[in-house]
Amino acid sequence: MKKIQDIQPTRTPMREQDPKVRAHNFKEVPLGYSPEEARCEAARCLNCPKPLCVTGCPVNVRIPEFIACVDRGDFAEAARVIKKTNALPAVCGRVCPQENQCESKCVLGKKLEPVAIGRLERFVADYEREHDLTEIPEKAPANGKKIAVIGSGPAGLTVAGDMILKGYDVTVYEAFHKAGGVLMYGIPEFRLPKAIVQNEVEYLRRLGVKFALNQVGGRSVDIHELLTDKGFSAVFLGVGAGLPSFMAIPGTDLGGVYSANEYLTRSNLMKAYLFPEYDTPIVRGQHVCVVGGGNVAMDAARTALRLGAETVKIVYRRSRVELPARAEEVHHAEQEGVEFLMLASPVSLQGDENGMLQTVTCERMELGEPDASGRRRPVAIPGSEFTFACDLMIFAVGTGANPLVTKSVEGLALNRRGYIEADENGRTSLPGVWAGGDIVTGAATVIQAMGAGRKAAADMDAVLSR
Repeated sequence: MKKIQDIQPTRTPMREQDPKVRAHNFKEVPLGYSPEEARCEAARCLNCPKPLCVTGCPVNVRIPEFIACVDRGDFAEAARVIKKTNALPAVCGRVCPQENQCESKCVLGKKLEPVAIGRLERFVADYEREHDLTEIPEKAPANGKKIAVIGSGPAGLTVAGDMILKGYDVTVYEAFHKAGGVLMYGIPEFRLPKAIVQNEVEYLRRLGVKFALNQVGGRSVDIHELLTDKGFSAVFLGVGAGLPSFMAIPGTDLGGVYSANEYLTRSNLMKAYLFPEYDTPIVRGQHVCVVGGGNVAMDAARTALRLGAETVKIVYRRSRVELPARAEEVHHAEQEGVEFLMLASPVSLQGDENGMLQTVTCERMELGEPDASGRRRPVAIPGSEFTFACDLMIFAVGTGANPLVTKSVEGLALNRRGYIEADENGRTSLPGVWAGGDIVTGAATVIQAMGAGRKAAADMDAVLSR
């Protein structure tokens, strides 16, 4: 094990686009490590005998092992190590909240800056792709059993990747015309390029996973029919939690009011930012207000800037300390010119004679006692209302369970919020049906959904192998 006094105290910086330039394009913001930069950062790893970083990863990537490969310049082997437990490293290296997971457990972080594990994972995945070093691992012999995966988000893709290697015949059903789920329609191009997602999907295709696109679970795909007439041995439900949510305030029916789901789907998957080349119109507000403080709010605000907004405000009812978004996303948004109105909440929206949004009225908040989430509850300050110009309002205040599947599957137990009830291994109330990701937990992170998918796949295999 290396000694801390011999370690570079700060992380190897990652180059980024200039904020003034990137605020007007959809190209990726961080530019990644060079091989030399990656090896310099990898050399900071202490190679602990008890690597706590692994315990912080929901899919238990063998972190010290892959970093040691980077340190000695064996980037292809590093990629193989990661893919033993993570089929989507290029995605995770970009969007996972490493600062709250693996990096938060890094022993080096107790005295110095923790190892930039996420940046190294991204580098390894990109190097493998760019140098055509992808290897197809050996699969178990075909066992003649078919698995259906409903939804091609991170949970579904993880189940598909794990089960295909175990010898199952896997078909993924996806409602949209591109596989990837929230990775495609929810996360903007400047944070997660669509080509990266499709490359990961193509890797699964090369493994043998079949994708049935434009197939809506609960409509064109019937779960009971899959298990009976279609001959599938098991079904995994990974349909996400994409039901839009709005605040119950006057004016949400005005033109120019979007849910973050619709706004980001139009822009990301349906390429509204390339209108009229792509026939997907979207309101291009001049004065934009985004309500919420999570990563989705940051994505919506930064997208609005790139679509030509003069001003973009994020309105959040708590203080900066409680912001749930990744620190990096908040930092990037501020650099690009997004304004943060903290301790404020909208109370009404006003429109013009044509029913189009014109202004928003907010009220100031203060923090009271902690609520069920453990955070201090925001309380309105009487008489603190203020109004400002706004012609595009985007609500990023959470989502609800996708009801198309849950309400169409007879006998599927749901909780009071409409999410699927499943045990720690993803088993539902229906024999042969597993579920995982946001449709079980509510909105969470990509890697948490992948962790749920990994557990479900292992349990599914255990049951079907009896």
